[in-house]
Amino acid sequence: MRVGGLASGMDTDSIVKEMMQVRKLPLDKLMQEKTWTEWQQESYRESNLALSGLRDLASNLRLQRTFNAYSATTLAGNVTVSPTANAMSGSYEVNVHSVAKAAKMHSAAGVQNSTGSAAKSTDKIGVAGTITISGTATAVDITETMSFADVAKKLQDATAGSVPALRVNFDDTTSSFFISTKEMGAAQNFSLDFSSQALADKIINKPGLTSFSTADTALTNTSTATNGKVTFEGIVIDNLTSNKTTINGLALTLEKIGADTITVKSDATKPFEAIKSFVEKYNETIEAIEKKLVEKRYRDFQPLSDEQKKDMSETEIELWQEKSKSGLLRNDPILKSALQDLRRAFMDPVSSLATGSINTLAEIGISTGDYREGGKLFINEDKLKKALTDKPDEVMQLFSTNAGGGGIGQRVYGELNDTVKRLSERAGNPSYTVDNSTISKRLRQMDEEITRWQDRLGKIEDRYWRQFTAMEKALSQMNSQSTWMQQNMFGGM
Repeated sequence: MRVGGLASGMDTDSIVKEMMQVRKLPLDKLMQEKTWTEWQQESYRESNLALSGLRDLASNLRLQRTFNAYSATTLAGNVTVSPTANAMSGSYEVNVHSVAKAAKMHSAAGVQNSTGSAAKSTDKIGVAGTITISGTATAVDITETMSFADVAKKLQDATAGSVPALRVNFDDTTSSFFISTKEMGAAQNFSLDFSSQALADKIINKPGLTSFSTADTALTNTSTATNGKVTFEGIVIDNLTSNKTTINGLALTLEKIGADTITVKSDATKPFEAIKSFVEKYNETIEAIEKKLVEKRYRDFQPLSDEQKKDMSETEIELWQEKSKSGLLRNDPILKSALQDLRRAFMDPVSSLATGSINTLAEIGISTGDYREGGKLFINEDKLKKALTDKPDEVMQLFSTNAGGGGIGQRVYGELNDTVKRLSERAGNPSYTVDNSTISKRLRQMDEEITRWQDRLGKIEDRYWRQFTAMEKALSQMNSQSTWMQQNMFGGM
């Protein structure tokens, strides 16, 4: 039990608080150090995140496909073309002999419901029987109570996983069944055999026919499924079951029958944008890091405690913390080393390339400018585009070669990857389940120290209160004795 200054008249609570403030100074300092360390960890992680994003962009610069960029045009439009990374510049003659088609049929005329009106998908078909689909040996039983939509679904479901597999729909606008194969090619042709004319009339509505094939031209707008066939530079490619094929690095789509000419040219746009995007991100990233490296540290502005904040306005707190957070990564050795290594990775010649080939960034219009600009990269866009157009293979090798110490893309990616790992070892990564980074270990140690200090201070405060309580009890007892003596020895006088 804590007893205040009832006997002594002292403000015991305030006295204990003032005594504890002195005792808490080491804890307050430790709490400030922990807060500052947390801020530093956050700043490390911000830099690490920025460098990780830069590393992802650098990864593209080490791949040949980034620089193997081509555009393709056609003269007649009988094919559409999309160049792949394996495309080669040149002019190519193609001739589309046939395009792949699906097998399809539809009702010759609108079918009627049981009342003689144009049928709707929800109407009952009104007849029973069996429809046999050739090619799949599938027999589909139809009942009178099925709706036209039910029949369409049953025909489609019955062929799922078969060859051919059908798509079947009943259209309310035309009161007709529309049937086609999911795939294309001659192997998709099929026929429908009906067990009765009445059933055939409800599906095909062609009087006199109970067996109907996709090759039967008696039905309006039907077509036989066919394979695609094309000649590329005199080489025949046939039996295509789709209209897409890739030849000599060109992804072709057959559009219509006829001869055509494909022209393939090197396209500098894609690699130019890849390089430009990286340079812009690089400049943005190193500018932010350079700022952190030179930021002034204000050691007199330590992190504020909650008690200190109570006596300050929001503006004062904001201004104080701005000073407190300044210089968190000032002259940090990991980041300083990273920027120096990156500059060398960019600007050192690629010695493994053939004599006379482009082997520096300066030759393609990329330079570091004045040293006072912090190692930023600057692009002469016209010079870069010219190099990508005139010597695309040399530019590609400059960035992507694996020989020797690697090309610029390889070197920069390697430096960034090493830096990201070092920063993760230093400050951890919030996406990791287990964080054994140096700073995280230190923060855990601080938490343990804070807990010990809080336990120790709690015991000290309890001791102070016991001492003051004992004093108050002693004073109270003395006062009682004094009163008794006055009353008994002096007769209350």
